[in-house]
Amino acid sequence: MGNPAIANPVLHVVHDSRHDLLGVVSNGPKEIGRGRSFQHTAVGKLAHELGLNFIPVHSLKDESFRAKLKSYNPDIFVVVAFRILPKSLLEIPRMGAVNLHTSLLPKYRGAAPIQHALLNGDNETGITTFLIEAEIDTGAILLQKKISISPKDNFGTLSEKIADAGANLVLKTLDQLDEGLIQPTPQNDKLATGAPKITQEMCKIDWSESAEKNHNKVRAFSPSPGAYTLLKGKRVKIFNTSLSFERAGTTGSISLLDKNRMAVNCGAGQLELLEVQLEGKRRMTMAECLRGMHIVTGDSIGE
Repeated sequence: MGNPAIANPVLHVVHDSRHDLLGVVSNGPKEIGRGRSFQHTAVGKLAHELGLNFIPVHSLKDESFRAKLKSYNPDIFVVVAFRILPKSLLEIPRMGAVNLHTSLLPKYRGAAPIQHALLNGDNETGITTFLIEAEIDTGAILLQKKISISPKDNFGTLSEKIADAGANLVLKTLDQLDEGLIQPTPQNDKLATGAPKITQEMCKIDWSESAEKNHNKVRAFSPSPGAYTLLKGKRVKIFNTSLSFERAGTTGSISLLDKNRMAVNCGAGQLELLEVQLEGKRRMTMAECLRGMHIVTGDSIGE
């Protein structure tokens, strides 16, 4: 069970494994674009490409959907980046439902663990397989693996690392469950931290914060949805930056400007913008962006 592309490596390894893959569940296709053509989720597309038994779902409360899953008499559900399963579905598989979570639980419970690890400047995160319970991300831990975060990692690159490692961890989990080699370990709720869903407001750069904090925000939201600020009244998405711990002027003002480079004063330090996207334009280097702009050192940025 899954929807976005981050779940596809798991689907690949399970499909290629010794385990019997009875079906693939994903959200039903939606009408997309001007032509209103139907488009499947990334998992739905891959299921069709592999010729698997694809089971589209719109409502998890649909009794016919529940009856179909029950008819397969499954041993286990494997869930990656899908939806919150109701109790009526969790009761179906003999061994329960296994979820892959992109953090070292109980740290970063919630919808956006990768982004929050980057926002906090962590140098390490991880992945966890656990048994799903009614309360989100609280089930007993099966296996975990630590993953290092490079200073150059952003949401895109770290997601790729985690997707590949996660696929292997899920397969190892299924193998060891089948062989009776795993003893589920209850989570310590006292150590739990949250990773709530990312909102548009969270993506906005606050120049009164430190350059380091804003640099981490850019990493956390690159390439999507993109950290942003305002320049000359227009929204600018920022995808890549470098930071300096020195300051050269008032907070929120342009501190460095030449034909190829631009940096902004933060509450502490400066942040140099390396790759951006102006409203209505394509993504480009800062050097390309500056060719068509009329700004001077000391101009304010943001609101």
